Amino acid sequence: MKNEHTENQTMENAPEKKSKKKLFIIAGVLGSALIIGIIYFIIAAGYETTDNAQLDADIVPIRSSVSGYIKTIHFKDNEHVKKGQLLVTIDDTDLKTKVAQAQAALENAKANLLSVKSNANAVSQNADASVLTSSSVEQNVNSAKARLTKSQEDFKRIENMYNAKAATQSQYDAAKAELDIAKAQYEGAVSQYKSSSAQSQGIRSQADAQQAQITLAEALIKQREAELALAQTQLDNATIESPCDGIVTRRSVEEGQYVTIAQPLCSTIDKTHLWITANFKETQVKKIKPGQEVDVKIDAFPDLKIKGKVESFIGATGAKFSLLPPDNSTGNFVKIIQRIPVRIELTEYPKDATDELFPGLSAFVEVNVK
Repeated sequence: MKNEHTENQTMENAPEKKSKKKLFIIAGVLGSALIIGIIYFIIAAGYETTDNAQLDADIVPIRSSVSGYIKTIHFKDNEHVKKGQLLVTIDDTDLKTKVAQAQAALENAKANLLSVKSNANAVSQNADASVLTSSSVEQNVNSAKARLTKSQEDFKRIENMYNAKAATQSQYDAAKAELDIAKAQYEGAVSQYKSSSAQSQGIRSQADAQQAQITLAEALIKQREAELALAQTQLDNATIESPCDGIVTRRSVEEGQYVTIAQPLCSTIDKTHLWITANFKETQVKKIKPGQEVDVKIDAFPDLKIKGKVESFIGATGAKFSLLPPDNSTGNFVKIIQRIPVRIELTEYPKDATDELFPGLSAFVEVNVK
């Protein structure tokens, strides 16, 4: 009877032990989860993350700067190119002719300047000579005036003597004739001086005009030099080179095709400078500052170790750059968390992986905001 009682008691205690064991297990799991959650929260509090990010690079459109027929295409689509590598050659026959014409026009303008300077020099010398002649004539006027003054005084004295019967008629007539001659000589000298002075002024005006012609000829040379520079630039633009190291793609022309100014020919992707554009929620940007370190993972190549740093904020939400920005004043307002584009500079990444990294690839970024 005693053994049966002991067995019954043992059977009753077994479920209780199992229940306590389950409670301990559940408590342990919950405690572990709580600890892991606290650790994750502490760690996550020091980071801001987003998977709304993509790899970016400069995509340079290559356009024609001159009109003409495509002579040679020196690349294949999606080919790697170096900066300065020749991409397209446009037929430059007409452009070379324009350069030759501009050079000839410039030489003609220079020759014209020499001719104008020579004429100006001759006219200037004539003007100087006319000034000397005018000065000489002016001296003649002064001399004639002095003679006239003396003749007038002599005539007045002889006239007084004649009236007093102290001079003869012949003396009076001689003094009168001398006075008339002196007057005529003085009037002639004055007329000659006026004529010489007018001629001198005319020659000086011609000299001034020649100086103006020199200025005009010099301006014409500058114009011809500008035309030559323009023609030479157009000739140089007939050969189109790659502006950077990278990949040339989206070729839209063929050899023999006629292209016009500003017509797109292809595009070059600059693979030497890559960055990340990450779109953070507006509630995240409070802690993000320029210079903070960033861990980057590219979805296509998750094993690549890439480091970066926050470079700058775009300056407006992404919605403001859309084709049709939302207008919240219409009355139909639904609040949506906005995204702020942040530019992240890549500071560390495998250089040999550049060929694998393409603009537009999705990325996951983690900003250390501690």
